[in-house]
Amino acid sequence: MPPYSTILADERLIIVVSGPGGVGKGTIVDALVRRDSKLWLSRSWTTRARRPSESAAAYVFVSGEEFESHISSDGFLEWTEFLGNYYGTPRPERLNDPEAPDIVLEIEIDGAQQVKQQYPQAILIFVLPPSRREQERRLRGRGDPDDKVHARLRKAEKEEPIGRQLADYVVVNDEFDHTVDEILEIVDRERVH
Repeated sequence: MPPYSTILADERLIIVVSGPGGVGKGTIVDALVRRDSKLWLSRSWTTRARRPSESAAAYVFVSGEEFESHISSDGFLEWTEFLGNYYGTPRPERLNDPEAPDIVLEIEIDGAQQVKQQYPQAILIFVLPPSRREQERRLRGRGDPDDKVHARLRKAEKEEPIGRQLADYVVVNDEFDHTVDEILEIVDRERVH
C-alpha cells in the first residue's frame, strides 16, 4: 500500500486551519464545512475535560490510556501535549475513496508543523486574533481559568512568528463572516491549481 502522503496527495486537498487558542478556529471550521459540502472536518482527539459551554462534538474526548494506545499504533497524523493534556488528529478514513471530500484539520501550530512535514502540499491557513486583548476576551468567554488563559497567551506569542513563516495564508479573524468568506475563497483558488 502506498504511504499515506501519496494517497492523500492524489485524492484531495488537505486544508490546515491553525492559530493560537481563542482565535476562533473551531467556529470557523464548523462554518466552512456547513457552507462547502466538499469539505470534511477531521475531529481531533483530546484527553482534556470538556468545557461547560463546549459541544460534545468539538473533540473526541478520550482517556490518556486510549490516546497513548492510539499513538503506539501510529493512529495519528499529528499529536502534541499541552498543559498536561494530549491533542491529536487521527489518520483519516476513506483514504482510497476518490469521492471523499477535501480534508480540513483544525490544529495548533505544533500539529500544523507535523502535517506540513508529512504533506508539504497541505495548505496552511494561519488565523490570528485582531489583538491579544481580543484573544484574551475570547479565552475568558469560553470559560478558560486564569492560569490556562495566561499559558495560552504566552504560547501565542511564541507561536505567531512560527505560524506566519510556515503559513501559505494568514487571515485575521476580526469579523467572522468575512473571515469565513476569505477562507472559502482560498479553498476555491487552491482547488483550481
